[in-house]
Amino acid sequence: MSAAGTEQAWVPRKRRGAEFMLTLLAVIIGLGAYAAVGLGVDGRLPAGTYKLGIALIIVAVATQIIVRRVAPYADPVLVPIALCLNGLGLAMIYRIDLACTDGTCGDYSTHANSQLVWTGIGIIAFAAVMFLVRDHRLLQRSTYTFGLAAIILLMLPLLPVIGREINGSRIWIHLGPMSFQPGEAAKVCLAIFFAGYLVVKRDALALAGRRFLGLDLPRGRDLGPILGGWLISVGILVFQRDLGSSLLFFGLFVVMLYIATERPGWIVVGGLLFAAGTWFGYTAFHHVQTRFATWLHPFTHDEGYQLKTGLFGLAHGGVLGTGWGQGSPQLTPFSFSDFITTSVGEELGLTGLMAILLLYGLLVERGLRISLVCRDAFGKLLAAGLAVSMALQVFVVVGGVTRLIPLTGLTTPFMAQGGSSVLMNWVIIALLVRISDQVRRPAPQIGPLERDEPTQVVRVQGSEADR
Repeated sequence: MSAAGTEQAWVPRKRRGAEFMLTLLAVIIGLGAYAAVGLGVDGRLPAGTYKLGIALIIVAVATQIIVRRVAPYADPVLVPIALCLNGLGLAMIYRIDLACTDGTCGDYSTHANSQLVWTGIGIIAFAAVMFLVRDHRLLQRSTYTFGLAAIILLMLPLLPVIGREINGSRIWIHLGPMSFQPGEAAKVCLAIFFAGYLVVKRDALALAGRRFLGLDLPRGRDLGPILGGWLISVGILVFQRDLGSSLLFFGLFVVMLYIATERPGWIVVGGLLFAAGTWFGYTAFHHVQTRFATWLHPFTHDEGYQLKTGLFGLAHGGVLGTGWGQGSPQLTPFSFSDFITTSVGEELGLTGLMAILLLYGLLVERGLRISLVCRDAFGKLLAAGLAVSMALQVFVVVGGVTRLIPLTGLTTPFMAQGGSSVLMNWVIIALLVRISDQVRRPAPQIGPLERDEPTQVVRVQGSEADR
């Protein structure tokens, strides 16, 4: 109690010092991995060690300044984990570049430099979101704009001039020398659209319905949203032949619908629609049948070479791994992108791979924690959707390369080579940081009136009728 008799309000700690120490640790891990690659391959430090060290320090200092300036109460764990994963991915891509300098496994020589450039662009996007979106609730005003933007982004690869088909999937656009995957940006736009839509419609989706076998199933008239999400996912599968994005978008919508309504019936309906879409895709498209055949029989199927060599790499790594630069991850096609998880598992072993998965788990956990304590419904759903999208993507990628589920072709967030993936994952981190700052920021305090201060009463003279 103060002298005036009023109780002091509790103010949360900013925890920027803890974030600084974690960021410093992330830089040391990334730089140490890069140095270990050079020592393992050539027996000496790489020539670009100091250049990478300076770049990582600049990135770390930039993120610290941005967060301290515009989001002082933000979660202190999100940015350091993203930096750590990004640094480990750079080291792994550089290791594969060194193994392929003789040209025996393709022209990979520029992938590490390209990834470093895109990391810088991702940090710029992180800063732009932090400065432009000062309150995440303002995004709700543009709910349908983000929905329309997501549809346009998903349709861009189908255009005849800029759309490109790579490895059987038409998910890329080319603008001059640059290529971009619009689905990565559409993922963020859809999360914002779903959150804004469900905030408005959740009462109708949650309260009305019929009970069947102990489950509250939705009414027929309320099935429109989930059917629309299902049709969009099937359309992606049909026209773009992108099984991974189809699974990710539909799973994201079903999970956000369940979080908004808290009705298990939506999970049942979503599961049935997913089973129907899987059956339709398997019977209608040869490339889906090939994915399933490769999944079930990787050692005998003609298309199973990539999955087979990835599994051999994981087996070669064992529990503790071969060590940085001591394995042969370059033998697996696209080991720097789609199969970077098996590359890490070969050289760091099961122990290192589990540590990286724990980092992803911690990143998702912080996102869900932000959702739980958020005071507004839109922020709750948006934080949960962004966290769930990352969890689904990691599950689909790791499950595919370890033969838990069929291969889908998605990228591992922050680690796999890919400019659009790195860019949009930094945007996701920026949005989570912004929401967490709003959650932990103390409410503005209004000073109380002093007890001995006289209160002035003002009389307003009424009209003749009032008298």
